[in-house]
Amino acid sequence: MTARSSRFTESTQGRLRRLNLVTSLPPVVFAAVVLLYTDARTWWHVVVLAPGAVAGVVAFERWTANDLARVALPCLVVAAVVWPLGVLLIGSPNAYWGFCAVGSLALREVRRHRKLALTGLFTYVAAVGAVRLLVQRDDVGHVLLTFVLVPTVLTIVVTVFTVLGERFFDLIRELEQTREREAELAVVRERVRFASDLHDIQGHTLHVVKLKIALAQRLLLRDTAAADKELRETYALVSDTIVQTKELAYAQRRLNLTAEIENAKNLFEAAGIRVRVTREAEVDARVSELLGQVLRETTTNILRHAQARQVQITLSGSSITIVNDGVTATAPPELRGLAALRQRVAGDGGELTVEQEDERFLTAAVFPPARAGVAPGKDGR
Repeated sequence: MTARSSRFTESTQGRLRRLNLVTSLPPVVFAAVVLLYTDARTWWHVVVLAPGAVAGVVAFERWTANDLARVALPCLVVAAVVWPLGVLLIGSPNAYWGFCAVGSLALREVRRHRKLALTGLFTYVAAVGAVRLLVQRDDVGHVLLTFVLVPTVLTIVVTVFTVLGERFFDLIRELEQTREREAELAVVRERVRFASDLHDIQGHTLHVVKLKIALAQRLLLRDTAAADKELRETYALVSDTIVQTKELAYAQRRLNLTAEIENAKNLFEAAGIRVRVTREAEVDARVSELLGQVLRETTTNILRHAQARQVQITLSGSSITIVNDGVTATAPPELRGLAALRQRVAGDGGELTVEQEDERFLTAAVFPPARAGVAPGKDGR
């Protein structure tokens, strides 16, 4: 697994863990407290029943962290001991709760003989509940209903919902990883496009240089002036190619802003990111190229450094603003491409702003209004 894939996996696991903790842990803790309050009538009842409830909560918290295997057995043993103690010593029909919670969660760690493990889980709950008949024989029907039937049925229901929930979160995990792979592929496609541009520049130049050098070699002995001319043109061509290569490396090659907007939308949509483009005015041609460069570099940065879900692109006659969410780092990453662009934008009288606030990241390039002929615009998507 590559470092990038590993980062994506950790990011997905982190979001799923937070989702589980926020949506499910409070009800689990609340249920544990209510059951203790209902069945514990003295302090030593709390001492007997609390370990089972704690074991259930700990197992659930570790399950959300994908670390249940390390605590599954200790928690299961503790909860398994609390259930018979609650039945025989306290008469608690709810002491099975911890064993039910830990057992249903621990099933994911069982790779083989899962049906046998399910049978053992349900049988243990029912059998221990039936032991209550040893100390309460005067009301067999009540014991069977309260200590056997209800705990066993609820354990079955909890187990079924746990298995379904596990499959649901597996589906979410797969969808998240698919979206992240799409984002990675979008970055790869951008790199391929860069490589294609570089090939267009270098390939054409090298082919022409080869022909001119071959011609100069043939002319060298019979027409030194013509050979000198060919060599000077070759030198100039190589120099021009070096300039074009530098411009390409720093995203300074002439760009078409409309094409860059369409390309950015395609890249974001391929990565599962919602994008909205708002045109407040027609962009002045004199700043269009630089705004396109800012958009291209920002698009690449979002796909590489953020876990964005939505992007807002706003264009005016003399500015562009790109806002994205999904920023997880506490400090902005080092964005060398934008740092190079900032110098060129400043050289043309503009200002490039990069700001991070919570999970939102803003990139904006603004030129003085005098540089643009502002015209009425329209909103677009």
